[in-house]
Amino acid sequence: MGSIPDPGELTELTQPSFDEFQHQTSLMTGCTLMWKELSDHISSLERNLMRQSEALKRKIETLDSETNASLDSLKKRELSIDASVKIAINRVELLKNSALNSLKDDDPEDNPDGEVDDGDGLLQLLKSTCLRMEAKEFWNSVIDRKKEIDLLREKIPAALSECIDPAMFVMEAISDVFPVDKRGNGGGNDLGWACVLILESLIPAVLDPVIGKSRMLVTPSVKEKAEEIAERWKRSLEGRGGIDNVKPPDVHTFFQHLITFGIVNIEDLELYRKLVIGSAWRKQMPKLTVLLGLGDKMPDMIEELISKGQHLDAVHFTYEVGLVDKFPPVPLLKAFLKDAKKAASSILEDPNNAGRAAQLAARKEQSALRAVIKCIEEYKLESELPPENLKKRLEQLEKTKTEKRKPAAVTANKRTRASNGGPMPPAKAGRSTNAYVSSFPASPTIFSSASHPQYPAAIPAYPSPPAMYGTSTPPAGPYVYSPEAAAPPPLAGSYPGAPMNYPAAYGGYGNGLAPAYQQAYYG
Repeated sequence: MGSIPDPGELTELTQPSFDEFQHQTSLMTGCTLMWKELSDHISSLERNLMRQSEALKRKIETLDSETNASLDSLKKRELSIDASVKIAINRVELLKNSALNSLKDDDPEDNPDGEVDDGDGLLQLLKSTCLRMEAKEFWNSVIDRKKEIDLLREKIPAALSECIDPAMFVMEAISDVFPVDKRGNGGGNDLGWACVLILESLIPAVLDPVIGKSRMLVTPSVKEKAEEIAERWKRSLEGRGGIDNVKPPDVHTFFQHLITFGIVNIEDLELYRKLVIGSAWRKQMPKLTVLLGLGDKMPDMIEELISKGQHLDAVHFTYEVGLVDKFPPVPLLKAFLKDAKKAASSILEDPNNAGRAAQLAARKEQSALRAVIKCIEEYKLESELPPENLKKRLEQLEKTKTEKRKPAAVTANKRTRASNGGPMPPAKAGRSTNAYVSSFPASPTIFSSASHPQYPAAIPAYPSPPAMYGTSTPPAGPYVYSPEAAAPPPLAGSYPGAPMNYPAAYGGYGNGLAPAYQQAYYG
């Protein structure tokens, strides 16, 4: 066993080392920092909880307000149903009586051709067809007046209000073109503009007379038929070559059909997005995109347009949804002009366009300049992108194009072939001392009798070889005149000799027409 130290015996105390003291200090400091971090974290969590609580309270209040507004709207709609139905029934009765009276009093000889001189006459003509529900006559009256589209846009809504069933009338009117073109001439002229115009004009005619835009007077059966038409158009995409090959006017008509009848399908939003990208250059497409419920997808769509080089279309979409800060328009317009110049340069370098490369390149650049100038003026970007230089460049291109169209001055050939007598002397016979000149007399020129008039050489009745390839022996006949005695006097203002008109057998132009490149050069 070890010995037990005597308590009275003094022992040496061990002093703590500096390293141990520093270690203890660092531990205290670490604990203090950790406590502070935990306190800050807890305070941050409390603040976040308070902030989220406040946001939830505001959201609940907003939802309560919207719920109350929706309930009030539903109550108002419910109370207005009787009044709206009563107004609609009275209107239908009135229109029915008017249609019957119109059929009784109508004289088919009043206006057999459907021609009108002014807006009032056009309105009466359209109202007459609508009142009788003559959809085909109404359609023909619209498509025959494409040049009066502004007047049609003004008069068609008032005319459609005369229909007993405007929605069904419109679907029947455009049925030959939409959803599938039934014309037998391979489609013929594009009539999408007429379909869109009529569908747009239908909206004011079917608004509820009591509560307005919040409800449209379209019966469930009519809406069901409109949905069937939309489904039929979607099924026809395969026959049109797919989404990428469908015509933009057809896409515009389809979108307007969905919006007019209120049959936008949430499940088809991806299809709508692809169709919008394919027809983004159309002026109305940004607005239609928002009405189709694609506003949330606009940023991605704008980026896709930029990646495809459609910078100008991206600018229009940007302004429609207010994303100018995220997608500044000026860099997009500059990139659009840069791409247009590159495209013009590639056209000039293309060997396949050697004959008209300059014209095509200038046209490409002119189109881009006009589009950018119009965009600058529309969105008031003159301070950020002054259009003066662009206008000067456009004027320069147009001036160059005008100068190229001017006909070049054609100088008369000094060495005109002798068509009326004698061989043509050598080129330098007049100024060369040793030039060979034939000593034989010139061959006599043969003239036809009065019963067979001489036709101008420029338009011969039958192609014949030139005089220098023919024989100098005159045909047998009793009358032969010398050139001096029988040569007819030259016509006033005519050239010394008519130009040769070689037949096709000699490599010439037997039809009397100049070659294509000469026509293009001389206008």
